Amino acid sequence: MKILEAPQYGPMFRFTDASVYWALHDLSDGRRMGRKRLSELVGVGEGSMRRILNTLKERDMITIKQTGITITKAGQDYLDKIPLRVIELNPHSLVLGDYTQAVVVKGGAEKIGNGLQQRDAGIRAGSRGCTTLIVKDGKVLLPPDWSIDDNNPEVAADIRAIEAVSDGDAIIIGGADDPFVAINASLTAAFEII
Repeated sequence: MKILEAPQYGPMFRFTDASVYWALHDLSDGRRMGRKRLSELVGVGEGSMRRILNTLKERDMITIKQTGITITKAGQDYLDKIPLRVIELNPHSLVLGDYTQAVVVKGGAEKIGNGLQQRDAGIRAGSRGCTTLIVKDGKVLLPPDWSIDDNNPEVAADIRAIEAVSDGDAIIIGGADDPFVAINASLTAAFEII
């Protein structure tokens, strides 16, 4: 999935589609936020954030006023249409790194082979590791068929307790020594299968 096309001419972006998604995600709670604070939360410089915000404003996904930036209904609708949900998950040593971020790709299990493509995408994004799990026929699996239920029931129970996870979903967990890299890795890997 591509949110923004890279420029054909001129300088390349210093941010990724994951940064754009995370900016919308951070605004999705409805609170007003300044550009500086948003750039800190997303982990990009203010110049990159200015570019992201200009693009989102052109698409009517946000409003920018002197009192702050807010997401519009069109922006929230766009975010909701992406089959991706950010979740909190204790990784239980499933992935390397001091920081982790997990995302659920709704209906993504059928698009996962052995999980190596997602791992590689996460590592290319700078992570120390990126683990993919799938929920298939009521079982939590490390692709293609290693049972988390049998080998690590605590993790399986944690996953089943997450409301956003259902049968047929994929869970991608990025791990890194920097929280922004972990976020970027999990989202970049998820965008590979959306």
